[in-house]
Amino acid sequence: MGDKMRQFGLVIFGAITGVMLSLNFSAVADKEPQGVLHPLPVEELRAFTEVFGRIKNDYVEPVEDKKLITEAINGMLTGLDPHSAYLDADAFKELQIGTQGEFGGLGIEVSMEDGFVKVISPIEDTPAFRAGIKPGDLIIKLDDTAVKGLSLTEAIKRMRGKPDTPITLTVVRKGETKPIVFPLVRAVIRIQSVKSKMIEPGYGYIRITQFQEQTGENLAKAIDKLFKENAGSMKGLVLDLRNDPGGLLNGAVAVSAAFLPEDSLVVYTDGRSEDAKMKLKASPEFYLRDTKNDYVKRLPPGIKTVPMVTLVNGGSASASEIVAGALQDHKRSIVMGTQTFGKGSVQTILPLGNNTAIKLTTARYYTPNGQSIQAKGITPDVMDELAKDEVERLREADLDRHLSNGKAEESKREAEAKVAPEAKVVPEAKVAPKTGVKPAKPENEEDKSKKRESPPEFGSSDDLLLVQAISYIKENSGKRATAKIEN
Repeated sequence: MGDKMRQFGLVIFGAITGVMLSLNFSAVADKEPQGVLHPLPVEELRAFTEVFGRIKNDYVEPVEDKKLITEAINGMLTGLDPHSAYLDADAFKELQIGTQGEFGGLGIEVSMEDGFVKVISPIEDTPAFRAGIKPGDLIIKLDDTAVKGLSLTEAIKRMRGKPDTPITLTVVRKGETKPIVFPLVRAVIRIQSVKSKMIEPGYGYIRITQFQEQTGENLAKAIDKLFKENAGSMKGLVLDLRNDPGGLLNGAVAVSAAFLPEDSLVVYTDGRSEDAKMKLKASPEFYLRDTKNDYVKRLPPGIKTVPMVTLVNGGSASASEIVAGALQDHKRSIVMGTQTFGKGSVQTILPLGNNTAIKLTTARYYTPNGQSIQAKGITPDVMDELAKDEVERLREADLDRHLSNGKAEESKREAEAKVAPEAKVVPEAKVAPKTGVKPAKPENEEDKSKKRESPPEFGSSDDLLLVQAISYIKENSGKRATAKIEN
């Protein structure tokens, strides 16, 4: 038996070494000077083949080689950071469907934390959102299946499914003594990425819930509609990116391009490979496949100068942070709300064949002024002190194995010193009389209990931060909307 195991191990070792060598040569060829090669970790490869052989020989049930290799790939990627992953054929297909804005499921953005599924943000107008699932909820069971032991891909696959089919989520929530059970019914998740309306004459509101393939074009239509509905010149615009978990990078560039001068730098990325070093600007080649159909150039000229406030919170991540950072750095918009999520890394989808792929973190992205958002987020110009629930919200820096900020030379104290003088707390008084949006009514204890069960509706008459944004624009109507805030 020992001889057979040794022979088996040698065969596997030779095969894996051969594959690793070929990958090593091809990967290094474009990134290192000729003749410079990194040695393979021979001892670790031997350990791998020994474990492989032991499982094949001693595991309680027979296991296919394909499963073992797939799980090894899974382990390699999930061990790097929370966003790198192996995508089997189903997961790869679901990713493509998700970016197009329609799929069957529950409507939550999730990550894996300590073997459990953690909710980053529920998506508006979905079963999870309406049921009261909250950011930071820890999903421990899907129906009768414990989440512990499942990969993130497997958990997502179980949550998605045919519309009108039931599923029960059991979650642990900070502050609750017992797990909470949510019976849900899957639905076709049609994400309306852009919503808009006039708050009152002269003041428009645009909400982006997620960045998809058509987000830029849908935003252009929303802007056109607002300008046509408004009798006279636009006096102010609120761009709402709260709880927007991100999406496609070119969507973020398109949205930024709508408000910034042409050719303005929106974001740049930096990684180890030359392909990972990019500068994306407010130009058609960076957000359009067909540059002949440039919807941004057809926008009303006033959209480049109308006073703006951009709303963010701890659920604003990735692409929404790119937009907020670009508008803030170019002094095009005041950013109001709470510290954003801090997801400042770029994932590249690398197809492997057989309809599978890997999602690999290849770069960090930086705002036009060179600030890394990774594990830090965007600091608003005007802080919302009323958002007390934001203190407990899950952020990138809370995720296990999160990527570092990439700017180790800047200490936390130095970073805080830079932003503190420009931050101002949103005043609670002074708001209601200055706008046509009614503030929320005082609530008794029973009302508070009910409100905990249903999430606040952004853009409604009870949206206090929106009220404050409109008030801010009015107070600064005689000045530049992007003027520095006086303490």
